[in-house]
Amino acid sequence: MRANVLKRKLSLRIKRKKRIRAKISGTQALPRISVFKSNRTLYIQAIDDVKAVTLAAVDGRKIGVKANKEGAKKIAAEFAKALKAKNIEEAVFDRNGYLYHGVIAVLAEALRENGIKL
Repeated sequence: MRANVLKRKLSLRIKRKKRIRAKISGTQALPRISVFKSNRTLYIQAIDDVKAVTLAAVDGRKIGVKANKEGAKKIAAEFAKALKAKNIEEAVFDRNGYLYHGVIAVLAEALRENGIKL
């Protein structure tokens, strides 16, 4: 039974993801910030959908953070530095189907605190 619950949760997240991606897109001037949350860590990247390239990315494993609120703040600070190095001050936030709650909300707020306009 547990496997069915997990499959259902994943399918609902995928549906939300498709709805979100139908509405937002990133460009060179206004990239899409995509977040992936695993059980252990967070991954975040800025994507130019027009050219289909990743402009900047931060892997939570490489900086040693976990998928919790403190880790979200640290990874957001690192990611903001990477974006500022590429002269990106504004972006579109793609929560990737995750609910805007908990770690995802803290990540978005930390990006705003570090000077990235979402």
